[in-house]
Amino acid sequence: MRLIPYGDAALLVDLDGLDAVLGLSAALENQLPDGVVDVVPAARTVLLRFDRSRTTAAQVASAVRRLTAAPVEQFGAGQVEIPVVYDGADLAEVGRLTGLGVDGVVEAHAGATWTVAFCGFMPGFGYLVGGDPRLRVPRRADPRTRVPAGSVALADRYTGVYPRPAPGGWQLIGRTERPTWDLDADPPALLRPGVRVRFVPMSTRTP
Repeated sequence: MRLIPYGDAALLVDLDGLDAVLGLSAALENQLPDGVVDVVPAARTVLLRFDRSRTTAAQVASAVRRLTAAPVEQFGAGQVEIPVVYDGADLAEVGRLTGLGVDGVVEAHAGATWTVAFCGFMPGFGYLVGGDPRLRVPRRADPRTRVPAGSVALADRYTGVYPRPAPGGWQLIGRTERPTWDLDADPPALLRPGVRVRFVPMSTRTP
């Protein structure tokens, strides 16, 4: 663990990898250091923003060093269900790459409870982990210039939902009509770090 000052009101915790990030995030949910006002996890780091009128970077760093990583299962902030039509352009290819076939991919993807590990790429895009390890597939060799909003996709250990149209290289396995980013909602992002997600099949594929 490396603790790096990040401006005058934040501390960046650099860790060995995502599992360590999830463990620290779970510990911070159980025991948030005094004065910390925001926790922002990423793939290898956790950013802690603090109120300078209440604490200092040194005090936050000391509190973080005393924390013991909690079980990843304790990292959680509610659960949502996302209905999915499994008819993505890459579904058959993912079935081939994994050896599961189309129906096996759908069963594995919908049969797991996923957890939002962190957010990035664009507002509302969550990187979800915890799925069947057989679903680990590479990104596409030829990224698309436009992925439709609502696309449900896989890449490496992650699954995600595109909140709006954007370029992307993930493998598309389905689509949802449930918005994952809405500025009129509170909070705007449906998929926030710690949220658990179940994908509910509405159809396995179009005829």
